[in-house]
Amino acid sequence: MAKDDIDRLLRAAVDDGRVPGVVALAADRNGALYQGAFGKLALSKTAPMMPDTMFRIASMTKAVTGVAAMQCVERGALALDQPAGEILPDLAEPQVLEGFDVNGEPILRAARRKITLRLLLTHTAGFVYNVWNQQMARFVETRKVPTILSGKLAALHTPLAFEPGERWEYGINIDWAGRMVEKVSGQDLDAYMRDHIFNPLGMRDSGFVPKDGQMARFADVHSREPDGSLAIVPPSPPPPLEFFAGGGGLVSSGPDYLAFLRMLMHGGTLNGTRALKPETVAVMMQNHIGDLNVQNMKTQAPGMSNDVALFPDMGQKWGLTWLINTDDKPGRRSAGSVAWAGLFNTYYWLDPKRQVTGVIMTQILPFADPTVLHLLDAFETAVYQTTTEKTSHG
Repeated sequence: MAKDDIDRLLRAAVDDGRVPGVVALAADRNGALYQGAFGKLALSKTAPMMPDTMFRIASMTKAVTGVAAMQCVERGALALDQPAGEILPDLAEPQVLEGFDVNGEPILRAARRKITLRLLLTHTAGFVYNVWNQQMARFVETRKVPTILSGKLAALHTPLAFEPGERWEYGINIDWAGRMVEKVSGQDLDAYMRDHIFNPLGMRDSGFVPKDGQMARFADVHSREPDGSLAIVPPSPPPPLEFFAGGGGLVSSGPDYLAFLRMLMHGGTLNGTRALKPETVAVMMQNHIGDLNVQNMKTQAPGMSNDVALFPDMGQKWGLTWLINTDDKPGRRSAGSVAWAGLFNTYYWLDPKRQVTGVIMTQILPFADPTVLHLLDAFETAVYQTTTEKTSHG
Protein backbone atom coordinates (compact mmCIF):
# COMPACT_ATOMS: atom_id res chain seq x y z
CA MET A 1 0.00 0.00 0.00
CA ALA A 2 1.50 3.31 -1.09
CA LYS A 3 1.42 6.61 0.76
CA ASP A 4 -1.34 7.78 -1.58
CA ASP A 5 -3.53 4.88 -0.43
CA ILE A 6 -3.08 5.84 3.24
CA ASP A 7 -3.80 9.45 2.30
CA ARG A 8 -7.08 8.36 0.72
CA LEU A 9 -8.02 6.27 3.75
CA LEU A 10 -7.55 9.19 6.15
CA ARG A 11 -8.98 11.83 3.84
CA ALA A 12 -12.13 9.75 3.41
CA ALA A 13 -12.69 9.78 7.17
CA VAL A 14 -12.71 13.59 7.03
CA ASP A 15 -14.70 13.92 3.82
CA ASP A 16 -17.58 11.77 5.08
CA GLY A 17 -17.69 13.53 8.46
CA ARG A 18 -16.36 10.72 10.66
CA VAL A 19 -13.67 13.00 12.13
CA PRO A 20 -13.13 16.79 11.86
CA GLY A 21 -9.41 16.28 11.30
CA VAL A 22 -6.66 13.74 11.84
CA VAL A 23 -2.88 13.59 11.96
CA ALA A 24 -1.15 10.21 11.56
CA LEU A 25 2.50 9.20 11.46
CA ALA A 26 4.47 5.96 11.38
CA ALA A 27 8.10 4.87 11.31
CA ASP A 28 10.19 1.73 11.09
CA ARG A 29 13.79 1.03 12.07
CA ASN A 30 15.05 3.02 9.08
CA GLY A 31 13.04 6.19 9.70
CA ALA A 32 9.74 7.76 8.70
CA LEU A 33 7.22 5.54 6.89
CA TYR A 34 4.29 7.92 6.72
CA GLN A 35 3.11 11.38 7.72
CA GLY A 36 -0.26 12.88 6.84
CA ALA A 37 -2.67 15.56 8.07
CA PHE A 38 -6.26 15.99 6.88
CA GLY A 39 -9.30 18.04 7.76
CA LYS A 40 -9.56 21.16 9.88
CA LEU A 41 -8.58 22.25 13.37
CA ALA A 42 -12.30 22.61 14.07
CA LEU A 43 -15.56 22.21 12.20
CA SER A 44 -16.13 25.94 12.66
CA LYS A 45 -12.72 26.97 11.31
CA THR A 46 -11.02 27.07 7.95
CA ALA A 47 -7.51 26.50 9.34
CA PRO A 48 -6.33 23.07 8.16
CA MET A 49 -4.84 20.28 10.19
CA MET A 50 -1.08 20.30 9.70
CA PRO A 51 1.60 17.78 10.65
CA ASP A 52 2.63 20.08 13.53
CA THR A 53 -0.92 20.65 14.85
CA MET A 54 -1.00 20.71 18.65
CA PHE A 55 -2.99 18.11 20.61
CA ARG A 56 -3.94 17.48 24.21
CA ILE A 57 -2.38 14.03 24.49
CA ALA A 58 -3.82 13.24 27.95
CA SER A 59 -2.77 9.73 29.02
CA MET A 60 -0.12 9.44 26.32
CA THR A 61 1.71 11.55 28.93
CA LYS A 62 2.07 8.41 31.04
CA ALA A 63 4.76 6.84 28.84
CA VAL A 64 6.82 10.04 29.05
CA THR A 65 6.52 10.09 32.84
CA GLY A 66 7.52 6.45 32.86
CA VAL A 67 10.71 7.29 30.96
CA ALA A 68 11.41 10.11 33.43
CA ALA A 69 10.94 7.74 36.36
CA MET A 70 13.18 5.09 34.81
CA GLN A 71 15.88 7.71 34.20
CA CYS A 72 15.76 8.31 37.95
CA VAL A 73 15.98 4.54 38.52
CA GLU A 74 19.06 4.38 36.28
CA ARG A 75 20.69 7.13 38.37
CA GLY A 76 19.86 5.32 41.61
CA ALA A 77 17.56 8.11 42.80
CA LEU A 78 14.51 5.81 42.68
CA ALA A 79 14.05 2.04 42.93
CA LEU A 80 11.13 0.09 41.50
CA ASP A 81 10.39 -1.80 44.71
CA GLN A 82 11.29 0.79 47.34
CA PRO A 83 8.29 1.87 49.46
CA ALA A 84 7.03 5.04 47.78
CA GLY A 85 6.25 6.51 51.19
CA GLU A 86 10.00 6.86 51.79
CA ILE A 87 10.03 9.39 48.95
CA LEU A 88 6.57 10.92 49.37
CA PRO A 89 5.14 10.89 52.92
CA ASP A 90 1.65 11.23 51.40
CA LEU A 91 2.00 7.63 50.19
CA ALA A 92 3.33 6.20 53.47
CA GLU A 93 -0.01 5.27 55.05
CA PRO A 94 -2.60 4.83 52.29
CA GLN A 95 -6.20 3.97 53.08
CA VAL A 96 -8.45 1.58 51.19
CA LEU A 97 -12.08 2.40 50.42
CA GLU A 98 -14.18 -0.58 51.52
CA GLY A 99 -17.62 0.85 50.82
CA PHE A 100 -20.13 3.18 52.45
CA ASP A 101 -22.07 2.99 55.70
CA VAL A 102 -25.83 3.35 56.10
CA ASN A 103 -25.43 7.13 56.22
CA GLY A 104 -23.54 7.16 52.95
CA GLU A 105 -20.20 7.91 54.58
CA PRO A 106 -17.07 6.21 53.18
CA ILE A 107 -15.67 3.23 55.11
CA LEU A 108 -11.86 3.38 55.06
CA ARG A 109 -9.17 1.12 56.46
CA ALA A 110 -5.38 1.19 56.49
CA ALA A 111 -3.71 -0.63 53.60
CA ARG A 112 -1.79 -3.74 54.62
CA ARG A 113 0.87 -3.47 51.90
CA LYS A 114 3.23 -0.72 50.78
CA ILE A 115 2.88 1.22 47.53
CA THR A 116 5.96 1.05 45.29
CA LEU A 117 7.01 2.73 42.06
CA ARG A 118 6.51 -0.56 40.19
CA LEU A 119 2.93 -0.78 41.43
CA LEU A 120 2.30 2.83 40.42
CA LEU A 121 3.71 2.37 36.92
CA THR A 122 1.61 -0.77 36.38
CA HIS A 123 -1.72 0.51 37.79
CA THR A 124 -1.70 -2.13 40.51
CA ALA A 125 -1.14 0.20 43.49
CA GLY A 126 -4.86 0.65 44.15
CA PHE A 127 -5.43 4.16 42.85
CA VAL A 128 -8.23 4.39 40.27
CA TYR A 129 -10.08 6.93 38.13
CA ASN A 130 -13.62 7.80 39.14
CA VAL A 131 -14.46 7.83 35.39
CA TRP A 132 -14.28 4.00 35.38
CA ASN A 133 -14.87 3.07 39.04
CA GLN A 134 -18.35 3.31 40.55
CA GLN A 135 -17.23 3.31 44.19
CA MET A 136 -14.64 6.04 43.58
CA ALA A 137 -17.15 8.07 41.59
CA ARG A 138 -19.41 7.97 44.66
CA PHE A 139 -16.51 8.86 46.99
CA VAL A 140 -15.46 11.83 44.84
CA GLU A 141 -19.03 13.10 44.77
CA THR A 142 -19.53 12.58 48.53
CA ARG A 143 -16.27 14.27 49.52
CA LYS A 144 -16.38 16.94 46.77
CA VAL A 145 -12.95 15.93 45.48
CA PRO A 146 -11.96 17.96 42.38
CA THR A 147 -11.45 16.07 39.14
CA ILE A 148 -7.99 15.21 37.85
CA LEU A 149 -8.58 17.74 35.02
CA SER A 150 -8.93 20.57 37.57
CA GLY A 151 -5.20 21.02 38.05
CA LYS A 152 -5.72 20.87 41.83
CA LEU A 153 -3.50 18.76 44.07
CA ALA A 154 -6.55 17.71 46.06
CA ALA A 155 -7.55 15.58 43.06
CA LEU A 156 -4.74 13.16 43.95
CA HIS A 157 -5.83 12.70 47.55
CA THR A 158 -8.25 9.83 47.16
CA PRO A 159 -8.14 6.45 48.90
CA LEU A 160 -7.15 3.22 47.20
CA ALA A 161 -9.90 1.09 45.69
CA PHE A 162 -8.10 -2.16 46.59
CA GLU A 163 -5.06 -3.51 48.37
CA PRO A 164 -1.75 -2.68 46.61
CA GLY A 165 -0.78 -5.49 44.24
CA GLU A 166 -4.20 -7.16 44.37
CA ARG A 167 -5.37 -6.40 40.83
CA TRP A 168 -4.95 -4.14 37.80
CA GLU A 169 -7.15 -1.08 37.50
CA TYR A 170 -6.43 2.10 35.57
CA GLY A 171 -5.96 5.18 37.73
CA ILE A 172 -4.04 8.22 38.94
CA ASN A 173 -1.00 6.12 39.81
CA ILE A 174 1.37 7.74 37.32
CA ASP A 175 0.51 11.23 38.56
CA TRP A 176 2.05 10.05 41.83
CA ALA A 177 5.05 8.62 39.95
CA GLY A 178 5.55 12.09 38.47
CA ARG A 179 5.51 13.56 41.98
CA MET A 180 8.25 11.08 42.93
CA VAL A 181 10.38 12.25 39.98
CA GLU A 182 9.96 15.84 41.16
CA LYS A 183 10.96 14.96 44.72
CA VAL A 184 14.20 13.18 43.86
CA SER A 185 15.23 15.46 40.98
CA GLY A 186 14.53 18.80 42.67
CA GLN A 187 12.74 19.99 39.50
CA ASP A 188 9.07 20.29 38.67
CA LEU A 189 7.97 17.76 36.07
CA ASP A 190 7.72 20.34 33.29
CA ALA A 191 11.33 21.45 33.79
CA TYR A 192 12.56 17.89 34.27
CA MET A 193 11.01 16.62 31.05
CA ARG A 194 12.22 19.66 29.13
CA ASP A 195 15.82 19.17 30.32
CA HIS A 196 16.03 15.37 30.19
CA ILE A 197 13.61 14.30 27.43
CA PHE A 198 12.16 17.05 25.22
CA ASN A 199 15.21 19.21 24.50
CA PRO A 200 17.60 16.27 24.02
CA LEU A 201 15.17 14.58 21.60
CA GLY A 202 14.24 17.77 19.75
CA MET A 203 10.61 17.65 20.95
CA ARG A 204 10.06 21.40 20.72
CA ASP A 205 6.26 21.30 20.86
CA SER A 206 5.88 19.21 24.02
CA GLY A 207 5.20 20.48 27.52
CA PHE A 208 2.60 21.07 30.20
CA VAL A 209 2.05 24.77 29.49
CA PRO A 210 1.37 25.79 25.87
CA LYS A 211 3.57 28.54 24.51
CA ASP A 212 2.02 31.64 22.94
CA GLY A 213 3.12 30.66 19.46
CA GLN A 214 1.43 27.27 19.76
CA MET A 215 -2.09 28.43 20.60
CA ALA A 216 -3.16 29.01 16.99
CA ARG A 217 -2.03 25.46 16.10
CA PHE A 218 -4.31 23.65 18.56
CA ALA A 219 -7.04 21.34 17.32
CA ASP A 220 -10.39 22.00 19.00
CA VAL A 221 -12.13 19.28 21.00
CA HIS A 222 -15.37 17.87 19.55
CA SER A 223 -17.96 15.58 21.09
CA ARG A 224 -19.57 12.61 19.39
CA GLU A 225 -23.34 13.08 19.61
CA PRO A 226 -25.79 10.16 20.04
CA ASP A 227 -26.60 10.25 16.31
CA GLY A 228 -22.92 9.98 15.40
CA SER A 229 -22.52 13.62 14.41
CA LEU A 230 -19.86 15.91 15.88
CA ALA A 231 -20.27 19.08 17.93
CA ILE A 232 -17.59 21.52 19.05
CA VAL A 233 -16.91 21.50 22.79
CA PRO A 234 -16.81 25.18 23.81
CA PRO A 235 -13.25 25.99 24.86
CA SER A 236 -12.64 26.99 28.46
CA PRO A 237 -9.55 28.72 29.80
CA PRO A 238 -7.01 26.25 31.22
CA PRO A 239 -7.18 26.04 35.03
CA PRO A 240 -4.31 27.31 37.18
CA LEU A 241 -2.04 24.31 37.76
CA GLU A 242 -1.15 23.32 41.30
CA PHE A 243 0.87 20.39 39.94
CA PHE A 244 2.02 18.99 36.61
CA ALA A 245 -0.03 15.87 35.92
CA GLY A 246 2.36 13.09 34.94
CA GLY A 247 -0.67 10.94 34.18
CA GLY A 248 -2.23 13.20 31.59
CA GLY A 249 -1.17 16.84 31.44
CA LEU A 250 1.03 17.14 28.34
CA VAL A 251 0.35 18.83 25.04
CA SER A 252 2.36 17.73 22.03
CA SER A 253 2.38 17.20 18.26
CA GLY A 254 2.48 14.11 16.08
CA PRO A 255 6.13 14.56 15.00
CA ASP A 256 7.22 15.12 18.61
CA TYR A 257 5.51 11.99 19.87
CA LEU A 258 6.82 9.91 16.97
CA ALA A 259 10.34 11.05 17.91
CA PHE A 260 9.70 9.82 21.45
CA LEU A 261 8.46 6.46 20.15
CA ARG A 262 11.40 6.11 17.78
CA MET A 263 13.76 6.68 20.72
CA LEU A 264 12.12 3.75 22.50
CA MET A 265 12.16 1.62 19.34
CA HIS A 266 15.92 2.20 19.05
CA GLY A 267 16.59 1.09 22.62
CA GLY A 268 16.60 4.51 24.23
CA THR A 269 18.60 6.44 21.64
CA LEU A 270 17.56 8.82 18.85
CA ASN A 271 19.96 10.57 16.49
CA GLY A 272 22.90 9.90 18.78
CA THR A 273 21.15 11.15 21.93
CA ARG A 274 20.58 8.58 24.67
CA ALA A 275 17.54 8.98 26.92
CA LEU A 276 17.60 5.47 28.43
CA LYS A 277 19.82 2.41 28.39
CA PRO A 278 18.69 -0.41 26.05
CA GLU A 279 18.26 -2.77 28.99
CA THR A 280 15.98 -0.25 30.72
CA VAL A 281 13.74 0.02 27.66
CA ALA A 282 13.63 -3.79 27.47
CA VAL A 283 12.56 -3.99 31.11
CA MET A 284 9.80 -1.41 30.53
CA MET A 285 8.36 -3.58 27.76
CA GLN A 286 8.13 -6.72 29.89
CA ASN A 287 5.02 -7.93 31.70
CA HIS A 288 5.16 -6.53 35.25
CA ILE A 289 1.76 -7.71 36.50
CA GLY A 290 2.46 -11.44 36.48
CA ASP A 291 -0.69 -13.54 36.42
CA LEU A 292 -2.94 -10.49 36.74
CA ASN A 293 -4.71 -9.31 33.59
CA VAL A 294 -5.73 -5.93 32.27
CA GLN A 295 -9.48 -5.61 32.75
CA ASN A 296 -12.10 -3.92 30.59
CA MET A 297 -13.03 -0.46 31.84
CA LYS A 298 -16.75 0.23 32.37
CA THR A 299 -17.56 3.92 32.14
CA GLN A 300 -19.17 5.87 34.99
CA ALA A 301 -19.06 9.08 32.94
CA PRO A 302 -20.44 8.47 29.43
CA GLY A 303 -19.64 12.01 28.32
CA MET A 304 -15.95 11.39 29.01
CA SER A 305 -15.47 7.77 28.00
CA ASN A 306 -17.20 4.84 26.41
CA ASP A 307 -16.64 1.38 27.88
CA VAL A 308 -13.07 0.40 27.02
CA ALA A 309 -12.15 -3.06 25.71
CA LEU A 310 -9.28 -2.56 23.29
CA PHE A 311 -8.39 -6.22 22.68
CA PRO A 312 -11.36 -8.24 23.94
CA ASP A 313 -10.20 -11.36 22.11
CA MET A 314 -6.93 -11.85 24.00
CA GLY A 315 -5.28 -11.60 27.40
CA GLN A 316 -3.55 -8.31 28.02
CA LYS A 317 -0.66 -7.47 30.31
CA TRP A 318 0.93 -4.23 31.46
CA GLY A 319 4.53 -3.08 31.27
CA LEU A 320 6.01 -0.01 32.94
CA THR A 321 3.29 2.44 31.76
CA TRP A 322 1.71 0.72 28.76
CA LEU A 323 -0.54 -2.08 27.55
CA ILE A 324 1.01 -5.27 26.14
CA ASN A 325 -0.97 -7.45 23.72
CA THR A 326 -0.18 -11.13 24.23
CA ASP A 327 -1.08 -12.44 20.75
CA ASP A 328 -0.26 -11.39 17.21
CA LYS A 329 -2.92 -9.30 15.48
CA PRO A 330 -2.92 -10.69 11.93
CA GLY A 331 -1.76 -8.06 9.49
CA ARG A 332 -1.05 -5.69 12.37
CA ARG A 333 1.08 -5.54 15.52
CA SER A 334 3.05 -8.49 16.90
CA ALA A 335 2.58 -10.14 20.26
CA GLY A 336 4.59 -8.17 22.82
CA SER A 337 3.82 -4.80 21.24
CA VAL A 338 3.12 -1.92 23.62
CA ALA A 339 0.47 0.74 23.21
CA TRP A 340 -1.81 3.19 24.91
CA ALA A 341 -3.93 6.25 24.25
CA GLY A 342 -5.22 9.61 25.42
CA LEU A 343 -8.69 10.63 26.59
CA PHE A 344 -9.33 12.80 23.50
CA ASN A 345 -8.84 9.81 21.17
CA THR A 346 -5.13 9.91 20.45
CA TYR A 347 -3.42 6.52 20.10
CA TYR A 348 0.05 5.00 19.67
CA TRP A 349 1.61 1.58 19.31
CA LEU A 350 5.19 0.32 19.25
CA ASP A 351 6.06 -3.12 17.89
CA PRO A 352 9.57 -4.05 19.12
CA LYS A 353 9.59 -7.35 17.18
CA ARG A 354 8.92 -5.88 13.74
CA GLN A 355 10.36 -2.45 14.62
CA VAL A 356 7.27 -0.49 13.61
CA THR A 357 5.64 2.35 15.52
CA GLY A 358 2.76 4.70 14.80
CA VAL A 359 0.57 7.44 16.22
CA ILE A 360 -2.85 8.76 15.19
CA MET A 361 -4.36 11.90 16.70
CA THR A 362 -7.83 13.41 16.86
CA GLN A 363 -9.57 15.52 19.52
CA ILE A 364 -12.91 13.84 20.19
CA LEU A 365 -14.85 12.89 23.31
CA PRO A 366 -15.84 10.45 24.68
CA PHE A 367 -12.75 8.22 24.80
CA ALA A 368 -12.63 4.89 22.92
CA ASP A 369 -14.71 6.38 20.12
CA PRO A 370 -15.59 3.41 17.86
CA THR A 371 -15.14 5.51 14.72
CA VAL A 372 -11.59 6.52 15.66
CA LEU A 373 -10.74 3.00 16.80
CA HIS A 374 -11.80 1.66 13.37
CA LEU A 375 -9.65 4.34 11.75
CA LEU A 376 -6.70 3.33 13.94
CA ASP A 377 -7.17 -0.30 12.86
CA ALA A 378 -7.28 0.67 9.19
CA PHE A 379 -4.25 2.96 9.48
CA GLU A 380 -2.21 0.36 11.36
CA THR A 381 -3.10 -2.34 8.84
CA ALA A 382 -2.06 -0.04 5.99
CA VAL A 383 1.25 0.76 7.70
CA TYR A 384 2.10 -2.94 8.08
CA GLN A 385 1.18 -3.57 4.46
CA THR A 386 3.64 -0.82 3.53
CA THR A 387 6.40 -2.43 5.61
CA THR A 388 5.69 -5.82 4.05
CA GLU A 389 5.90 -4.38 0.54
CA LYS A 390 9.14 -2.58 1.42
CA THR A 391 10.63 -5.85 2.68
CA SER A 392 9.53 -7.82 -0.39
CA HIS A 393 11.01 -5.18 -2.69
CA GLY A 394 14.11 -4.71 -0.61
